[in-house]
Amino acid sequence: MLLKDLPEDARPREKLLARGPGALSDAELLALLLRTGLPGKNALQMGQELLSTFGGVSGLLNTPAEALKKIKGLGPAKRAEIVAVLELARRALASQLQEKPLFGNPQAIRDYLQLQLGSREHEVFAVLFLDTQHRLIVLEEMFRGTLAQTSVYPREVVVRALALNAASVVLAHNHPSGSAQASRADELITQTLKAALALVDVRVLDHFIVTRSEAVSMAELGLM
Repeated sequence: MLLKDLPEDARPREKLLARGPGALSDAELLALLLRTGLPGKNALQMGQELLSTFGGVSGLLNTPAEALKKIKGLGPAKRAEIVAVLELARRALASQLQEKPLFGNPQAIRDYLQLQLGSREHEVFAVLFLDTQHRLIVLEEMFRGTLAQTSVYPREVVVRALALNAASVVLAHNHPSGSAQASRADELITQTLKAALALVDVRVLDHFIVTRSEAVSMAELGLM
């Protein structure tokens, strides 16, 4: 069925204008971006295929343009539009954290980390460098691998903190397994980085473990 053949109140564009964007599903919002589908597959079905293939909106946000080529019917123009919108979403969240104290909106931190790290297939260790008012300076992916197999070098984190004139940091890494439980290695690297950064008067405020579905604070769990 074509989108124009749907009842008027079920068409994504009309639904959005009548009831607001919050009334639309993720697939319907994507259908508005795609505009057209393929013979036998309308834009709404293509939107659902994108979400299913890449693991929902969070997965799609971390999908490179090259990977979108696997979806039949996504030409260069549509891929470019999708990538542009997804990048705007990332930048909007980053902008919120840069303008206001990071811990003024704890959910924004979790959303941002999930968008950045949640759907990665390999483990990434990232550091959020903060200014004196706990506003985000930048998030940098410092190391890749697993904490048990790939060394996290405290010296490199210290050097970047000094270069960015950071007053504090928040550590974060993802668990591709989907389990947000902190390991002994997670606790050890947290303590090692706290000790190293304390020597240059930079505080470690928290360490988040990120999965596709959640971002867990080690500080809230009393593991800091």
